[in-house]
Amino acid sequence: MAKFRLSNLYVISALATIGGLIQGFDVSSMSAIIGTEKYKTYFNHPNSVLQGGITASMAGGSMLGSMFSTITSDRIGRRDTMFCACLVWLVGSSVMAAVQNVAMLIVARIINGFAVGMLTSQGPIFIAEISPSNLRGRLISLQQWMITWGILIMFFVSYGTSFVKGTASFRLPWALQMIPALVLLIFLPMMPRSPRWLASKDRWDEATEVLARLHAGGNQMDPLIIAEVNQIRDAIRMEAEFNSVSWAEVFKRHNIVRTTCAIFSHVWSQYTGTNAMMFYIVYIFQMAGLTGNNALISASIQYIINVVMTLPALLYMDRWPRRKVMMSGSFILAVLLFTEAAIMATYGEPVPGGLNGVPTVTWVVRNKKASRAIITCSYLFIATYAPTWGPVGWVYPPEIIPLYIRSKTVSLATFANWLMNFSLTFFTPPAFQHIQWKTFLIFGTLCCCAIVHVFLLFPESCGKTLEEMDDLFNESIWAFKQKGSGNKLERDVKAAAEMLNGKSDVASQDVVEATGSVDQKV
Repeated sequence: MAKFRLSNLYVISALATIGGLIQGFDVSSMSAIIGTEKYKTYFNHPNSVLQGGITASMAGGSMLGSMFSTITSDRIGRRDTMFCACLVWLVGSSVMAAVQNVAMLIVARIINGFAVGMLTSQGPIFIAEISPSNLRGRLISLQQWMITWGILIMFFVSYGTSFVKGTASFRLPWALQMIPALVLLIFLPMMPRSPRWLASKDRWDEATEVLARLHAGGNQMDPLIIAEVNQIRDAIRMEAEFNSVSWAEVFKRHNIVRTTCAIFSHVWSQYTGTNAMMFYIVYIFQMAGLTGNNALISASIQYIINVVMTLPALLYMDRWPRRKVMMSGSFILAVLLFTEAAIMATYGEPVPGGLNGVPTVTWVVRNKKASRAIITCSYLFIATYAPTWGPVGWVYPPEIIPLYIRSKTVSLATFANWLMNFSLTFFTPPAFQHIQWKTFLIFGTLCCCAIVHVFLLFPESCGKTLEEMDDLFNESIWAFKQKGSGNKLERDVKAAAEMLNGKSDVASQDVVEATGSVDQKV
């Protein structure tokens, strides 16, 4: 009996981004619970530093997982690495559901984080390597959309179970986290392997078959497939020239700008302050004067906005210039953060010892109009972040890195994401406790720094094939001076079509490698 194989790019990409759904589950599995009396009582009312450590432990595990995935990704492939990550997630979720104390909770979150680090580094690589350039941004943006759905779903699950008596109120949602991993485990064997990974292992017949099935309805002689295979062959030839690629190659002069751009696309995404707005939104709304269920319900509105406002990026990411998206997003976020800080500074007052037994909340705004303005700024912040830095942080790194160092560099960029996630998640509760509204000034200033960095060094990748980015990086170190050399893939497709139609002997020579020797080792 023939094995069922998925061939719809949208279905495959949606499944590959279940890692994002899992990440979202992990975010709100804490944000909706840390303010409940059952959680605080069972874990003996953790102070701001301990709560920061509990929340940040997942990001710590993710740092390790993202780097470990560089080993498995090149050896067993992107797909099988995601399979292993799902197994790790099931173990971590089981431990988390059976948690007995703070130490056990931290260990469980580190295990879960390890799985999330593997999934979030491999999902975007996998999608980038199976997608045509005209759909790549949209499909990778699914990663961020799935994160938003995960946050929203788990928040409402956790809110619903908060009315359950006893420790089941937090054990139940932590156990339900296993469901998406089980779904992905079922479908992964039906998904194709990355054609670029197959090519790197000299499995050209399989690579060509996968590309044809995904991009041309199975027709391996389609000009598009011939051109794509030819471009991959060029990239593999470059990799062969480097033989075994070491980590030093990632930081050599001809790659260092790419590497830093990939890393900082994640760094700036985190430094916008989104973690403060996601993990600790309940604290922010308590600072704005909301209490109890009012704070939780208001937080849920923010998560709904996050889901809805990620949709424009999903639909139009392949039309939006990446540079403009990043710079405009940073500018608006900076304005909102500075505004929120100004309102809190003007209308707020200190609360020594913490508000209503919450030691982290030492500043409160009691003026109702000012409170509504703070909540509005928080909503607008997420509405801006969702279609800008949210998806582009995941889309950009796989687009700009060449194949021979892609796994290492993208995993390193994901490591940077989780390092910033860890540090900011750990830093935010003590910051709210000790410097209150000034925390927003720090994030606003960092958004301004991001604008300058993107303008100077981040090249435009929208509409470029993965192999065409070489031209831009070789042209100039300054991104605002780069013009590019047109769409190489379109020229290759035209040449392949002319060859197939018998119109050009020169074109025939250009593509003969892709048509006549796909099984020959480079």
